Amino acid sequence: MPVTLPQLSRRQFLKRAALAGTVAALAPESYAGWFGKSRDAHTFAFVSDVHIAADAREVHGGVNMADNFSACAREIAHWRVKPAAIIVNGDLALAYGKPEDYATFGRLVTPLRAIAPVHLSLGNHDNRDHFWQAFPQDAVHMADVPGKQVSVFSSDRANWFLVDSLDVTSETPGDLGSAQLHWLAQELVARPDKPAIVVCHHPLDLLGLLGLKDTAAVENLFAHHRQIKAFVFGHTHNWHVETHPSGVHLINLPQTAYPFVVGRPSGWVRAALARGGADFELRCLDPHHPEQGEIKSLTWRT
Repeated sequence: MPVTLPQLSRRQFLKRAALAGTVAALAPESYAGWFGKSRDAHTFAFVSDVHIAADAREVHGGVNMADNFSACAREIAHWRVKPAAIIVNGDLALAYGKPEDYATFGRLVTPLRAIAPVHLSLGNHDNRDHFWQAFPQDAVHMADVPGKQVSVFSSDRANWFLVDSLDVTSETPGDLGSAQLHWLAQELVARPDKPAIVVCHHPLDLLGLLGLKDTAAVENLFAHHRQIKAFVFGHTHNWHVETHPSGVHLINLPQTAYPFVVGRPSGWVRAALARGGADFELRCLDPHHPEQGEIKSLTWRT
């Protein structure tokens, strides 16, 4: 399974935050209300492409990645309800997945852990072994798919399938591989009763250059498992939502770190699940961005 960081109690949070030096950066009112809020079982928060460097002061593309990640954490914390879960979808590390990158990420993710369980997945700038070694006290990876990190968790209105598209660290394309695709097909067959949302770092790639090498196999799953309603991914640093010819919605998460194209929004996404679909809402770090608050209301295919 992928590393899932359980939610921290108030005492655990304050202890860890103090040790990590994060409480000093927060006024008491910034975190005092986090623990008393009600939880919405149908709300989920997505953060993607955070690219944390060992030195939290490091700037890339004119952006301090640690500051942006912390800003997203504060916004999620101040949302009117707690989400059921938070998913950080890959590229946790800046470029090569160094152990020091994950040490800094581990400190910065502490405030998110005060809000909800946090599911962590991997992107092409991560290193799987260094990542696993960074969280030995919080979770254990299991060999459901040897050499990959996979997980399923259930909510009232959907089953969530987190897959691992990391192929080679710091090389652009991704790959699920035959073993993981077989695992995913089996897990889908075992859970036909709810909509399925697949979360992957890499997008589908019809050109075979930037996204999943095994795109055709994923499209075959779309065709044979009608409960798949949405495919959520990052990697491209470009907020965008469209519908695959099969009817599966393709949700391209924005980056939390730096944009590839000047002017594209940085931020996080709030997903609110309904019985027959979901709203995906863009939350920009720049409150004046023209796409701030944009909501994509999606209806699930039948």
